[in-house]
Amino acid sequence: MKLTNYVNGEWQEAVNSDFTPVLNPATGEQLAQVQMSTAADVEAAARAAKTAQKKWAKVPAPKRADYLYEIGRLMKEDKEHLAQVLTKEMGKVIEEARGEVQEGIDMAFYMAGEGRRMFGETTPSELADKFAMSVRSPIGVVGLITPWNFPVAIATWKSFPAIVAGNAFLWKPATETPMMAFEMAKIFEAAGLPPGVANVVFGSGAEVGTAMIEHPDIKVISFTGSTETGRKVAEAGGRNLKKVSLEMGGKNAVIVMDDADLDLAVDGILWSAYGTAGQRCTACSRVIVHKGIKEELQRRLLEKVEMLTVGDGLDETVKVGPVINKKALEKIHSYVEIGQQEGAKLLVGGAVLNDAPLDKGNYYAPTVFTDVLPDMRIAQEEIFGPVVSIIEVSSFEEAIGVNNGVIYGLSSSIYTSDVNRAFKAQRDLDTGIVYINAGTTGAEIHLPFGGTKGTGNGHRDSGVAALDVFTEWKSVYIDFSGKLQRAQIDNEI
Repeated sequence: MKLTNYVNGEWQEAVNSDFTPVLNPATGEQLAQVQMSTAADVEAAARAAKTAQKKWAKVPAPKRADYLYEIGRLMKEDKEHLAQVLTKEMGKVIEEARGEVQEGIDMAFYMAGEGRRMFGETTPSELADKFAMSVRSPIGVVGLITPWNFPVAIATWKSFPAIVAGNAFLWKPATETPMMAFEMAKIFEAAGLPPGVANVVFGSGAEVGTAMIEHPDIKVISFTGSTETGRKVAEAGGRNLKKVSLEMGGKNAVIVMDDADLDLAVDGILWSAYGTAGQRCTACSRVIVHKGIKEELQRRLLEKVEMLTVGDGLDETVKVGPVINKKALEKIHSYVEIGQQEGAKLLVGGAVLNDAPLDKGNYYAPTVFTDVLPDMRIAQEEIFGPVVSIIEVSSFEEAIGVNNGVIYGLSSSIYTSDVNRAFKAQRDLDTGIVYINAGTTGAEIHLPFGGTKGTGNGHRDSGVAALDVFTEWKSVYIDFSGKLQRAQIDNEI
């Protein structure tokens, strides 16, 4: 199967007709070939989007929302097929894939509701016989650059608010996971979305992503990916005076205090650290534990880690799937070696799993380090794999300090029975997402998603806050006095 671009409501081959294979990370099998587009293809898509957006912006928002309701219905109808495709190309276990597709369905219905809200504000004017209000207006053509680890959910966080707000978009999915974008383009087509409103352009970040950022008609870039790449996106976008929304890396921690429910904490750590094989920006990669219960928590965690089944995510009994590719395997293993060189103690894992039947895929053993110091590289840098570092602390205050002592600020978690500690933690943890007595993953689509520091630049995906990325505020003044009135100038009443 060859995956071609979806532009202006049509399936089109790119100018250069180059393709690259899409591989199943669980088996090494070639699933498809995907188009590698160029700046010329971005130009064609942007031109189509610009033309379509002018008409789309004039469609009443509740009518635009009807398309999202239909997209959600089609996704729900096709949920199992979509989940199977997702697991094959990305590797995450099938129950997680179903959950991700459900997140997209939920986002469709949630954002469709905004078609009858999208509230502005009315406010009193300082002058007589004058009305003042603010409304949201569409921006125009927007560019979406999405990662491979959540190929559907993150795309819906971005594309659905863009659609309901009256924009047209170009979407560049990750080259590792283009099949989900291909499936979503088919759904956009089946839902009757007007040609040019939704455009999918496959290709590399260097070629397609750069062309999108530099294109004068693309007014917004919404990017999710690494912090290193995000900096480059921000620099290029800034030069072109674009609005740039960045959602980047994380070095998330679960804090376990001495009054915590340890079984609950272990379950939360397990799910947060090893779900999606640790390939989440919200994954738990640090466990900050009070010294009084460290040994017991460690014992219980190791028991559970050693029971995890690793394999092809299509197997319903498997709990940890493959990582995305060989390059990811090498990176993960290099960090394990760094941890050992730094003096951390390896308790379990720390190896590429290449014995049959796992020898065809990209599998890494669930790994736990202990005796990790807060300033070690494995406690500071994003590994993006199934590796957890246990860090011992002596107090609540120290735990908060260690949590905050990294360059990232996406998600944090604390397990405690003390309500006072819980409220102090939600105040003092400097992350965009905080969980109390739950792990670091599990964001819901009706709340803002994003982080502080090296994780983001102040914008948010998901929730009503997503509309701020894809709309401009317009202030409107209506003077019905029949005479010149001058604001801020002394006037007689």
